[in-house]
Amino acid sequence: MSAPPPVNRQRRFLLGGAAASLAAIELAFMGAAQAAETRPAGSPGKPPKLEPIRQVKAGELDVGYYEAGPIDGIPVLLMHGYPYDIHSYAEVAPLLAAKGCRVIVPHLRGHGSTRFLDSANPRSAQQAAVALDQIALLDALGIDRAVMVGYDWGARTACIVAALWPQRCLGLLSVNGYIMTNRPGNKLPLPAKVELGWWYQYYFATERGRLGLEANRRDIARILWATNSPKWHCDDATFERSAASFDNPDYVNIVIHNYRWRLGLAEGFAPYEELEKRLATFPTIGVPTITMDGDSDGVVPATDGKAYAAKFIGPRTHIVVNAGHNVPQETPQVFADAVWKLASARG
Repeated sequence: MSAPPPVNRQRRFLLGGAAASLAAIELAFMGAAQAAETRPAGSPGKPPKLEPIRQVKAGELDVGYYEAGPIDGIPVLLMHGYPYDIHSYAEVAPLLAAKGCRVIVPHLRGHGSTRFLDSANPRSAQQAAVALDQIALLDALGIDRAVMVGYDWGARTACIVAALWPQRCLGLLSVNGYIMTNRPGNKLPLPAKVELGWWYQYYFATERGRLGLEANRRDIARILWATNSPKWHCDDATFERSAASFDNPDYVNIVIHNYRWRLGLAEGFAPYEELEKRLATFPTIGVPTITMDGDSDGVVPATDGKAYAAKFIGPRTHIVVNAGHNVPQETPQVFADAVWKLASARG
């Protein structure tokens, strides 16, 4: 298929598919999404951690991940974004485990206890590399198919798996819809207000920005948490619970390569070239899908989901919830309910 127009206002290529299916899901969530309140993260005292963390060799990584629920439960893979970690799902994971799901929450490359097996391997963070990590993880855990769930980097990764490996995907929940990197489009200017929200990407394009991330990774993340989710007020302990994951020795290299690659300022790597060519055609997604927006998202403003409807050729519904960018941590019950609708429909 020919590539779609090269740019949109979110610096992500959000195209999309068929008008909503999954009618039962839509009806179930209309009331919940409207009534859900964005609530502060954590509670007085120390917020609970996802532990213990397990390790498994998968592909080129030794992946750190949290697991909950029965080993024979419906597999659900929950993927975080930047600048966040697995604790975006600290409340979602136990809710799903209680329903009988086998919940897997991995630290993406460059985060937490995930490490490269070979110190000589390039610290690539292009989209195909991160997606292949998840296929390798499923293989290492003996999981044939899972519900793929994510926001931010995790949503992009979930969309890629659903598009390229639908046989591994029971269903898809993607915050902000159809997300795949559009490198040609990223070379074109956006409206000034939109460009302002991407300041950190341009900062990271410079050597000063790389040094700044090395020295100030927590401060940068704290600013982004506030601007990405302006109605969400998390306490210091909740932030520090996630910020510990940024101490990974590959964190800076992974983050910098991700954003420089997106803007065409860093090259990709040969093992991922063929996959990137396939992704450049913006393949359609046919698995059952829920797309979700936060109504106060400071990164990608909420929409009605129609702009990318044609990219979903299977059943899909779109909902808007009372949250910012970090939807699972801000509205865990609504988010978990959406995941469960997909899981229970396919279980």
